[in-house]
Amino acid sequence: MTKKAQDAIALLKADHRTVEELFEKFESAKAPTKQATLAKQICTELIIHTIIEEEIFYPALKGKIEDEMYDEAHVEHDGAKLLISQIMAGQPGEDFWDAKVTVLSEEIKHHVHEEEMPKEGMFAQARAADVDLDALGAQMAERKAELQAQFEADGLPTPTTRTLGPVEVELGAPVA
Repeated sequence: MTKKAQDAIALLKADHRTVEELFEKFESAKAPTKQATLAKQICTELIIHTIIEEEIFYPALKGKIEDEMYDEAHVEHDGAKLLISQIMAGQPGEDFWDAKVTVLSEEIKHHVHEEEMPKEGMFAQARAADVDLDALGAQMAERKAELQAQFEADGLPTPTTRTLGPVEVELGAPVA
């Protein structure tokens, strides 16, 4: 008997639960090596998740869900990618590294809430729209497997932001 593929929303919700579990494990981890391993797993899961959402899921929803929710989801991804880049460039024990993981967790909780909110969230709007969630799920699962294999072989890529414009920022002296 062949296992039925997950629809797009089931796949994304499974990703959400995986990342929530990883954040919980991170919160209780004390050993720096364990923290580093968990942070890398979190970043990997989130990079893959944002790619499949941005390449496949979100474009299928454009014009079929509230524009504001669509736009905010992209901006929330980009905010998370900034923290992911900082976490990937750092290591346990460095100033603010743990705080960056904590803030990333909080941002992701907010983003997940907005996607999964009953009746008005992105997923509820997607179910109400004329979107083939089964076909999207199959496409997303295939892309996810490709990315997992690619990242396993080549390491994590630098996250790509899609909503941020160039700005000048001055890096000041570290907070004491």
